[in-house]
Amino acid sequence: MNYEETVKEIEDTFGIIPGFMKDAPQDILIQMWPLFKKYQMGESIIPQKYREMMMLAAAAATKCPYCQTYHKEVCKMLGATDEELNELAAIIGMTSFWSNVLHVQNYDYNKFVQELKQMGEHVSKKGNP
Repeated sequence: MNYEETVKEIEDTFGIIPGFMKDAPQDILIQMWPLFKKYQMGESIIPQKYREMMMLAAAAATKCPYCQTYHKEVCKMLGATDEELNELAAIIGMTSFWSNVLHVQNYDYNKFVQELKQMGEHVSKKGNP
């Protein structure tokens, strides 16, 4: 697909060509649009609602207000409830908390991996997820 076809498809999809896409280098937009279409709007192995929730989590981790706004609104469009989004926020916070603890402790990574394996074996034997 060439640049003109790409821009036409974007405009057909959104009704406009967002400025951030218009300002992107032409060769980049041609490459990124098919990925955007597939992984943000199309079908893949992971259901779209869950992909958007993962992208919202990534946006929160990178502290990007543009991505956070976009992905939160798309999550809602795809049926994510306030309860799901609130739980997602708590999960993101919990992940950040333990990441910070491990980093401040400078916890030995090999020991962490070994302990994780032991925990996984124990949980599997008990039949818990």
